[in-house]
Amino acid sequence: KRIDANDPVAMCREGVEPYEKGDYSSALGYYVKAAELGDVDAHYRLSHMYRDGVGVEKGKGRKETHHLEEAAIGGHPKAR
Repeated sequence: KRIDANDPVAMCREGVEPYEKGDYSSALGYYVKAAELGDVDAHYRLSHMYRDGVGVEKGKGRKETHHLEEAAIGGHPKAR
């Protein structure tokens, strides 16, 4: 229900389970949508996916940096 209401925190949390099960494509979809809605944890998780090449093409340094910076600007404690 919260996802249908475009709750970015709910979307980010919904991406954790598929990520942990290796369904990176599904996780990526949730994380991208949550990040677009301003969720800093989603930005942080996306930065790691791009850094490690998990579910995305590795070596996309600009995307990794962008998401890490957005997480840091938003106050994510691990991104600072």
